[in-house]
Amino acid sequence: MENLSRELFPITKRPEKVLQFGEGAFLRAFADYIFDVLIEKELFDGSITVVQPLPEGTLPFLALQDGLYTLLVKGLNNGGEINEKRIISCIQNYINPYEDYESYLNCARNPVLRYIISNTTEAGIRYEEGNFLSQKPPQSFPGKITAFLYERYKHFNGDIAKGLVFLPCELIENNGMNLRKIILLYADEWGLDKAFGDWVVKANTFCDTLVDRITTGFPANEAQEIYTELGYHDKLLDISEPFYFWAIEGPAWLKDELRFHEAGLNVIITDDISQYKTRKVRLLNGAHTASVPAALLCGLSTVGEMMADEDLNKYLHKALFEELIPSFPIPTDELKDFASAVLDRFANPYVRHELKSIMLNSVSKFEVRVLPAIYDYYFKFSSLPKLLTFSLAALITYYQTEDDNEALKALDELINKMTETAGDFKAEVKNYLDEISQAGIRETLREYI
Repeated sequence: MENLSRELFPITKRPEKVLQFGEGAFLRAFADYIFDVLIEKELFDGSITVVQPLPEGTLPFLALQDGLYTLLVKGLNNGGEINEKRIISCIQNYINPYEDYESYLNCARNPVLRYIISNTTEAGIRYEEGNFLSQKPPQSFPGKITAFLYERYKHFNGDIAKGLVFLPCELIENNGMNLRKIILLYADEWGLDKAFGDWVVKANTFCDTLVDRITTGFPANEAQEIYTELGYHDKLLDISEPFYFWAIEGPAWLKDELRFHEAGLNVIITDDISQYKTRKVRLLNGAHTASVPAALLCGLSTVGEMMADEDLNKYLHKALFEELIPSFPIPTDELKDFASAVLDRFANPYVRHELKSIMLNSVSKFEVRVLPAIYDYYFKFSSLPKLLTFSLAALITYYQTEDDNEALKALDELINKMTETAGDFKAEVKNYLDEISQAGIRETLREYI
């Protein structure tokens, strides 16, 4: 059986307009998939050059397969099962700057290069000491970008028209603005021209983004079976859920350059992505945080088991549609559609998500994800949301069973703070705790659903 290659699947050579830092499973199932669709629909005439951000990576596999790989999309959508295959062909060049720094700098001299995509993990966009322009390459991702931009600035004599658009996919707050800030720090630390710093700000567009797609990566246990079905070997097989979403905070003109909307892609370019952050934090992350303690106390182990449990499934539906969505200032059909997608994602039989892994750092998660919804619901309806309040009692009960006094103390502080706003909050939580203690978690849950 042959390896996946351009001999098996010929592709059209396109100009290198996108530079991508990172070759991991997420970017390949997310940004590369999105650009691949744009190209297929003839809305983007360009290709992606991948830069390996670390000395070791999967670049040799990309080279072996001529940049091609197979994305399998598996999961649920509106209750129906999705099982699709797509050969991604938008990657046409690949560079390891640790082995070929000159090719890396040569990309900076490319006049048609326009976009920079990255996913270097949450730790990637941060300032690190010990990075210098003389290194080939600088060790940190922002250091590499600073050297790259400086080469571009020099090569094109500070031409404002040769600036780039940055679309970072790292899961940190204000990822674009933070990247720009660190680049300017390095430029100052390295003693580069002041005019270069001005060019970084004026010529380049750094977009803050929000990304969302669950990707499980290479299916090691099923690979041979999939190879037989595909008819070729693919060392970069990737699996993702059907749902994906990309919110990009950028200027209006970017919509004309990147025609995501014309392709029917679930990508939003807007001047403010805060509402999409709130939507994700409350309806996706908040639903997790508000349901997992009760599910664990009921003896369940995974999100899939939780969705298959009649009581927990009903609890999730009611919490989402009767409390979390109504807590928004203006509930919309779009929020209901997103909530329905959340339930499909939770029920995806191809993703095994351990409840205990979701429980990590649950005090801080509850404070950020659920407590604001309780506040907003209370101010809007002058009453406490029953299920979200119950979820706090379930969280306390879980930490009581774990003898985690530090977590219990932090939760008590949250309760006292909320009680300053809603005077009956502490008493309500205590009532739930008493009921759980007397009747058990499942009987108490059933009473309120």
